[in-house]
Amino acid sequence: MSLSSNLLFSVKPGGLLTGSVRVPGDKSISHRSIMLGSLAEGVTHVTGFLEGDDSLATLQAFRNMGVQIDGPEDGVVVIHGVGMHGLKQPELALDLGNSGTSMRLLSGLLAGQGFDTTLVGDTSLSSRPMRRVTDPLAQMGAQIVSTAAGSAPLQIKGGSKLSGIDYPMPVASAQVKSSLLLAGLYAEGITTVTEPAPTRDHTERMLNGFGYQVQRDGSRISLSGGGKLTACDIDVPADISSATFFLVGATIAPDSDLLLQHVGMNPTRDGVINILCLMGANIEVSNRRDVGGEPVADLRVRSATLKGIRIPEDQVPLAIDEFPAIFIAAACAEGETILTGAEELRVKESDRIQVMADGLVTLGIDAQSTEDGIRIQGGKLDGGEVDSHGDHRIAMSFAMAALRSSGVIRIRDCRNVDTSFPGFVSLASTSGLEITAEGEGI
Repeated sequence: MSLSSNLLFSVKPGGLLTGSVRVPGDKSISHRSIMLGSLAEGVTHVTGFLEGDDSLATLQAFRNMGVQIDGPEDGVVVIHGVGMHGLKQPELALDLGNSGTSMRLLSGLLAGQGFDTTLVGDTSLSSRPMRRVTDPLAQMGAQIVSTAAGSAPLQIKGGSKLSGIDYPMPVASAQVKSSLLLAGLYAEGITTVTEPAPTRDHTERMLNGFGYQVQRDGSRISLSGGGKLTACDIDVPADISSATFFLVGATIAPDSDLLLQHVGMNPTRDGVINILCLMGANIEVSNRRDVGGEPVADLRVRSATLKGIRIPEDQVPLAIDEFPAIFIAAACAEGETILTGAEELRVKESDRIQVMADGLVTLGIDAQSTEDGIRIQGGKLDGGEVDSHGDHRIAMSFAMAALRSSGVIRIRDCRNVDTSFPGFVSLASTSGLEITAEGEGI
């Protein structure tokens, strides 16, 4: 399906989710497989690659820098690595679309190259904060020019001599950590990043998989510059962020019983399961195994009666991308759910706290945003029309809300669902959600 910029989702009320599904591959791992595979010596084979707009933007960026990449075809990508110093200057600016991960991680990786590059993105990405990355990179010696607001386009000066730093991150962010570690590959000395709370560790795991030594001492992650990467095979697990919509949907819809296959269970990403189980969800984890350094499992989820909770702040960084769907679960729970310590949600693809609060109020739920979180009083969901503000996770979350609504839910501006979950409408329909995609005015 070709998604137009004015795409709407229309979801009929009721229904249940059943059967067995495998959601698309993990976006974070797909991004990193292209980046590290391109810098490796030898040929890297990737299976389960996410063929969504964001990861395809990363793939195209490296093609534009002279890397031969075959595919993707049915999730298979073959990357002919050029080595640590084999990238070539692109003829044009690298357009990263809506992908904040691509822009922030590439800022670090490209800061150590011998050529100039410019990173651009769409309107949404161009409004997102980049100083959290460019400021510490500048401490390492990188020369990056942004707008006066600290946003894209980013002009990265090549030939800069980078030096390792010891950087305590003020806010927990896997993207900032990863950007500095990628710059550290090209820096003289040791680069150390200290996390205020655990964040996803896909970069560290994958660097080790490519033969590059990364040290962890508690919350401190360190590496030395000047090493090399050796090609390997990567099997990308199903994305737990994408699985979350189905976890929530099957939990809130009566009589649901759904199996989610081969889901990535990285301990820095499983906060959504912990939070839903604290609320009373019925999620059974089975067939645990390790695939290419990443833990995976099958998840069976059945409908359950949820209760409102105060979400533990130590779970917030472990579920930061899953909160829009968690808010839908909270709207269907008995009692009040309170989230604090989640300021990061205000600078995602949208202000996810405010946009979700506004949408929930439109659907008849008492939801009050706070500076660093939200209060949601569980109740009965009405039908209505909400605006996703171009945020893929918000669009899919409100689609699942229709499983418990009293009327049709229409969701505006859903084009960007393809950034992380191509085929969402088809897979959701097959599982039991009565959803259609349509252009406005049709």
